[in-house]
Amino acid sequence: MYAIGRMILRRLGQLVPVVLVATFVVFSLVFIMPGDPAIVLAGDYATQERIDEIRRIHGFDQPMLVQYLNWLWNVLHFDLGQSLYSNEDVAKLISDRLPHTILLVAYALMLGAVIGIPMGIYAATQQGSTIDKLITSFASLGVAIPNFWLGIILVTYFSLTWHLFPATGAVSFWDDPVEALRHATLPALALSTNVVAVLARQVRSALLEVLTSQHFRTLRAKGLGSSSILWKHGLRNVAATMLTITGLQVNRLFSSAVILEAVFAIPGVGALISYSALNKDIPVVQGIALVLVIYVILINLIVDVLNALLDPRVAAST
Repeated sequence: MYAIGRMILRRLGQLVPVVLVATFVVFSLVFIMPGDPAIVLAGDYATQERIDEIRRIHGFDQPMLVQYLNWLWNVLHFDLGQSLYSNEDVAKLISDRLPHTILLVAYALMLGAVIGIPMGIYAATQQGSTIDKLITSFASLGVAIPNFWLGIILVTYFSLTWHLFPATGAVSFWDDPVEALRHATLPALALSTNVVAVLARQVRSALLEVLTSQHFRTLRAKGLGSSSILWKHGLRNVAATMLTITGLQVNRLFSSAVILEAVFAIPGVGALISYSALNKDIPVVQGIALVLVIYVILINLIVDVLNALLDPRVAAST
């Protein structure tokens, strides 16, 4: 446990430089994008004096580095600022929309794990069979199919034709869990396709490597049954691989959710950051970037801790 605690402290120590680099890069990209938010805020037919006044009020007339350092100073005081366009508190904007994105990502991850891992296990135990080839082909297809295209197909049939699920929108999970899951089902299915494919392929590959090793040939020679070898020894050896791949997929799902939220008109963080980036709403973009960077680091930390619990050598080597 001492090694795990030391690993956690080391990971948390890496949080500060990673956050600084990531948020500075995002700030720089937004800053150099074409367009002037002061002109948009001033409105049509605004005078140059009014535009200059807005620049002074919001600090747009200052160098980029100074603007970034001012934002960073406010963050250290737990102030993410206000939206340039709605004047809403950025922290409230994010907290209102983040639950919709978290529900979508968690739902997609659950579907991906429940479908993909058993598929990978079954394909490994049926190596070379027709089922194995079908699963491998499906996995390759799942990686290639764009999530947004599949989302449109799902809406066309399950919403517009058969009226089984809502086509757009979202409901708070805390207000109505059943209705929230109904609204999230189609986008989660579209989002989970790639997760199913990746997990099925990687689990199959890792399990085949374990099951064909000399160690497991010895176990089979001692008279242990195939099912006993698979469940008691095989899956235990590939558990770390499955956990690592799942953690990587959680991080990828957030980026993919940006497009799916637009397709299904979900008021999540993805839709918010897209709109804010297009309009150069710098406080909102920076606030979301900060939250997502911390989220990725924490997910990686959780995966590392779980891996260390499965295999203490992981903590000792990191």
